[in-house]
Amino acid sequence: MRNLLGGKSHLIVIILVAVGLFFAKLAYDRYGQAKPVIRIGVLHSLSGTMAASESPLVDALRLAVEEANNEGGINGAQIEMIVGDCRSDDAYCAQQAERFIVQDGVQALFGCWTSSCRKAVKAVVEKHHHLLFYPLQYEGMEQSPDIIYTGAAPNQQIIPMVSWAMQQHGKRVYLIGSDYVFPQTANRIIRKLLLAKDGVLLAERYVPLGEQNLDTLVREIKALRPDFVVNTLNGDSNRFFFLALKQAGIRAGDIPVFSTSIAEAELAAIGPELVAGHYAAWNYFMSVDSGENREFIERFRRRFGQQRVLDDPMEASYTGVTLWVNALREAETHELSAVKTALVRQTLAAPEGIVAVDEATHHLWQPVRIGRARADGQFDIVWQSGRSIAPAPFPYFIPHDQRAAITGGEQ
Repeated sequence: MRNLLGGKSHLIVIILVAVGLFFAKLAYDRYGQAKPVIRIGVLHSLSGTMAASESPLVDALRLAVEEANNEGGINGAQIEMIVGDCRSDDAYCAQQAERFIVQDGVQALFGCWTSSCRKAVKAVVEKHHHLLFYPLQYEGMEQSPDIIYTGAAPNQQIIPMVSWAMQQHGKRVYLIGSDYVFPQTANRIIRKLLLAKDGVLLAERYVPLGEQNLDTLVREIKALRPDFVVNTLNGDSNRFFFLALKQAGIRAGDIPVFSTSIAEAELAAIGPELVAGHYAAWNYFMSVDSGENREFIERFRRRFGQQRVLDDPMEASYTGVTLWVNALREAETHELSAVKTALVRQTLAAPEGIVAVDEATHHLWQPVRIGRARADGQFDIVWQSGRSIAPAPFPYFIPHDQRAAITGGEQ
């Protein structure tokens, strides 16, 4: 009798466990807790001299991830973001990339701002034949099978900006930048451009990242009176530069500054009144008048606050995730070689306009714009290409045998 009762009790337990598992599965399926997860690694500086520029990009990435997950994720898998603080330190950022790939098993990396950071992470990504989406305009002279460059190549920012500035303001130019890869290489390209267009280089000066004392260089600018200044400073040095210009009495109407790394987020951090009247070149401005952009702004502000601003690196970050999601959905696999093959077929109606991944270079076809900063923190678009421009990471006017000199030996 005890054996019979014991057998029934075991049967009841088994039935209860099975019923519990069934309802648990229903709950998991309903709330998404049991769905498979695909991880991405985010590499941006949340502290240090680059934090003000980089930290907003994390929110743009988060918006793209949340929207993809709300649409069902990627082939049934939810996307999980792992965020690492690069601490404005290139070597540390490369260490985080290694950890994300080897330990956390991420399927793609999104991040970096400075070119020195990108190059440090590039070595890790290429060692593992992995995948990095880089959202910044940069100096070019590079392409990689393992990187998708969603920011501007030189012919999509630096070259049209300087060419337009020479047409509008004159040919006497002063160059100021932070002392690292992007400004140095960008200015070598600008020197070649000035030579081709009969421009005059008055001076070329560099300061360390994070430099605050720019009074001496501003006094030199005031004495030389260039037709315009090309500014490749990065990070919080920009605030001190424009503050020094104001204190020296240099107005935008007298000596305009054309910046490569000041967008709406930097205007908000610097104080837009300091930069009003000066210029910047990007592929995207928040003031782009299109339905896609208005909807993008509305969705972002609904999620992160009505006072928040968007800028080009944020839009490029959002676009990078969207391209990656579309490629995985098309490939129907997480296998990296298949994803990379699908990526070079991607075209997107992005907030900036039509973009497409260039198969040969892994850069984007995208529009080009020049904007004049306003006191309210936005830009008036004063020139735009009107169509998407093919990327040329290696400018046509620099012969192949001279590229090693431009890049300091790297190609």
